[in-house]
Amino acid sequence: MNAVPTPRPGALQPPGALAPPEAVPPPGVAPSSVAPSSGAQSSVAADGDAFRGDCPGRTVLDHVTSRWGVLILASLRAGPLRFYELRDRIGGISEKMLSQNLRVLVRDGLVDREVEPTVPPKVSYALTSLGRELSDPLQSLIDWIATRTPQIVAAQRCHDLGTPES
Repeated sequence: MNAVPTPRPGALQPPGALAPPEAVPPPGVAPSSVAPSSGAQSSVAADGDAFRGDCPGRTVLDHVTSRWGVLILASLRAGPLRFYELRDRIGGISEKMLSQNLRVLVRDGLVDREVEPTVPPKVSYALTSLGRELSDPLQSLIDWIATRTPQIVAAQRCHDLGTPES
C-alpha cells in the first residue's frame, strides 16, 4: 500500500503541494479560528519565538532568508519587475527556482503578483507593504556582507590552512 508521507510541521512544501486537511479551514472560516487537531499541535508558538520548533514564524524565516528569497526581495526594492527582469537581475537563478520562490513569497504576503489582461498576459511582481518593511533590514544585511566579504574570505583561508587569523 502506498502511504502518502506527512510533512513535518513548518516544512517548506513544493508549489502545488496540498496542505494536510486539518490545516485547511472550511470555507468562510478564518484560519486563526481553526483549532489544532491534535494535542501536540495545540502548543503552537503564537508569540513569534522562532527558537521554538513549532513556531510558524520559522517557516517564514526559511522563506525570507533563503538564498533566493533575500535576493528576490532585495531586487524588488527599486520597484516592480517582470519575471524575466528578475531572472536577469539575479545571476544564477533558474526559471524554475524563481517561479517557486515567487509563489511562496506571494503566498506569504511579501510580494504582489499583478497580471495585465493583454495577449500574452504581462505579469509583474512588486513588494507589498510587508515586503517593503522587510526589505530595509535585508538590504542592510546584503550591504554588510558586501563590506565584510574580504575579511570573511581571509578568515576562511586562514581556517582552511590551519593558521591563526591576523
